[in-house]
Amino acid sequence: MRNIFIVVFALLCFGANAQETASTEVKFAVADPSPADIVYYPLNAAKLKAGDFTKPNIKVVYSRPQKKGRDIFGVLEQYGSVWRFGANENTEIRFFTKVTIGGKKIKAGTYSLFAIPNKGTWTIILNSQTDRWGAFTYDASKDIVRVNVPVKTLAKPIEYFSITFTPLAKGATLIAAWDKTQVELPIGF
Repeated sequence: MRNIFIVVFALLCFGANAQETASTEVKFAVADPSPADIVYYPLNAAKLKAGDFTKPNIKVVYSRPQKKGRDIFGVLEQYGSVWRFGANENTEIRFFTKVTIGGKKIKAGTYSLFAIPNKGTWTIILNSQTDRWGAFTYDASKDIVRVNVPVKTLAKPIEYFSITFTPLAKGATLIAAWDKTQVELPIGF
């Protein structure tokens, strides 16, 4: 009889505990209006099939703000000010092997990307400080390289800030566009 009492007591305790756990709600963050995205070079590096041994050279993790009818560069993102190259956390770029940017050799590793937009040229900045929100704590003393690139004006606006790569003979070009503005950063391998 005592064993039955112990079993019934244990079941009641377990049931009460299970109900308490089930009734506790977990609160999840709401969906971000500037979704995070990842782009690799080569572009198919993350979508490999059996027998394909393509390895990535570059990986970019960034958030994609939307235009939403706004004027972007020169208005929302002021000319001459450091910009996080996306939204939310600063954009991070990972090189799986050493690269050359703006004539400077860069070690394999993860870096942040910033930009200083201007009407005719942008300064693209590779910085060693990662895991920060926006450009609020940007530290120029941690810059690895700065490269000035020309601005291309697009005929049709791009709604979401977008990054992709195109191949070069010995590397790749990082292409970033938003609204009617596009910039290109050559990266050598």
